[in-house]
Amino acid sequence: MNSHPSNLRLLAIAAALSLLAGCSPVRSPGTPPPARTAAHARPRGVAAVVTPMVAARPLEPARLAHAAWAGIDFTGVAYDGRSARLVVADQAGGPGSRFADAAAAGRARGALAAVNAGFFTPAGAPLGLVVAAGEPAGAWNDASSLGSGVWHQDAAGRSSISRRERLGRAGAAAMRELIQAGPLLVENGRAVTGLDALKPSVRTVILWDGATRWWLGQASPCTLAELGRALSACQPAGWPVRHALNLDGGRSADLWISSALAGGPVAQRLPWNRPVRNFLILMPR
Repeated sequence: MNSHPSNLRLLAIAAALSLLAGCSPVRSPGTPPPARTAAHARPRGVAAVVTPMVAARPLEPARLAHAAWAGIDFTGVAYDGRSARLVVADQAGGPGSRFADAAAAGRARGALAAVNAGFFTPAGAPLGLVVAAGEPAGAWNDASSLGSGVWHQDAAGRSSISRRERLGRAGAAAMRELIQAGPLLVENGRAVTGLDALKPSVRTVILWDGATRWWLGQASPCTLAELGRALSACQPAGWPVRHALNLDGGRSADLWISSALAGGPVAQRLPWNRPVRNFLILMPR
């Protein structure tokens, strides 16, 4: 069937308007449309140029985040690295020499939250490298699985989780804050294979989405293999876990969340737990 030329032009215009409507940014209900400026105006007869817009991820405040998956309970703080950052509180005098627990360490710094961090020897020395405000302690652990992963923050305040071999000694030496721990539980969105499947224990963990979102907290007693599988499938903070690092756990596990966060304060530390060498402390930027 032949169509009249004027009808074809009307169809083309309607299709173009539909396409432009589909490319319009979505506004929240009640948000007024953006003001029209001279930059939006164009002479008659000049075709519109539609520039793709990539919206920045909203910056969420730190919040208490609970979840449960396959019998494992998760309690921690979800936060955006653009609004809060971790720092290391190390005790050169050994475990308990300055802070009895995570609550004491967090309150002393006016923090939002605090957890126990790296492993340490029976003599109280770090089992791996620790860097706090640019000051190193311990030594690079290139052999044990308890040093196979590294949380680190550079001089610009950007944090990451890396495999030990990827960061290397030279990269570690350039960091402002660093905790060497392990093993990695999730890497590139997948559960790490070969993790221990026999010994359940309370776990202290740090999770990262690979961009700006983080979660810091505790998992109820489970094996490392169970924890890796759970974190690769569930979302304790509401977003997919890209990388997850196991910190010291068991009798070292210690979580404190400030009353400044809705749902706080929270303190999870068993009475028979031992003092620890260092903490990761969450500070507002």
